[in-house]
Amino acid sequence: MAHAKPSLTEIDPVWHRICEEAESAIAAEPLMGGLIHAGVLHHATFEGALAYRMSMKLASPEMSEQILREIADAAYLAAPELTAAARADLVAIFDRDPACHRFVQPLLFFKGFQAIQAYRLGHWLWQSDRRDLAYFVQMRVSEIFGVDIHPAAQIGQGIMIDHAHSIVIGETAIVGDNVSMLHSVTLGGTGKEDDDRHPKIGNGVLIGAGAKVLGNITVGHCSRIAAGSVVLAEVPPMKTVAGVPAKIVGEAGCSQPSMTMDQILGTVD
Repeated sequence: MAHAKPSLTEIDPVWHRICEEAESAIAAEPLMGGLIHAGVLHHATFEGALAYRMSMKLASPEMSEQILREIADAAYLAAPELTAAARADLVAIFDRDPACHRFVQPLLFFKGFQAIQAYRLGHWLWQSDRRDLAYFVQMRVSEIFGVDIHPAAQIGQGIMIDHAHSIVIGETAIVGDNVSMLHSVTLGGTGKEDDDRHPKIGNGVLIGAGAKVLGNITVGHCSRIAAGSVVLAEVPPMKTVAGVPAKIVGEAGCSQPSMTMDQILGTVD
């Protein structure tokens, strides 16, 4: 069954490219045909394919694929910004991850992309005051992907979570646009306080593997947090911090560290 191609006036360039790549993938590996047809080519739109992927990944004996598909379809119809963010996330991964060679890869195979889209669905439910469903999505994202993001957290677009293992983002955390982070990152609190207690990450920040950012602190835009660092204090914009506890060790090294993904520290000032 071929996918329904939109008219020239309705071309979605991201979706069009995904479909072309899907067809090429089947030609190269026919054994993947069933999976790729079901996940991509049976759908007329990116929204439809994404809703299908979310329902397949999040389903469990407690919640069927059909119910989750209906929820996702309703979310993407009511809030087109969800799939606009998904497109931005997909392009970010393609641009920044050297292991990503095609647009179709994150949609089908990359758990970082899939986990953040599932979080976005849970966040929409949270904002719609459907809190128990949002908690269910959070639980399934943690179980399936090893990523635990509270549905109340606020996350921008153009997000890349590379490897996406053991990510924790707390309830009052805010993450800006075009942020990149690697595995085992925590944006957490420092105790049992029940107020605004989680970090605020600016646009364009790069967070290295294993970094912990704790407390209601601000990490300024286009800064870098070195791998393994524990950040307990404010980070000015466009600086590099490293260590336990983290200290400023230099400038960010470029205007867009989350884009370049350069994690090599220069000479300590």
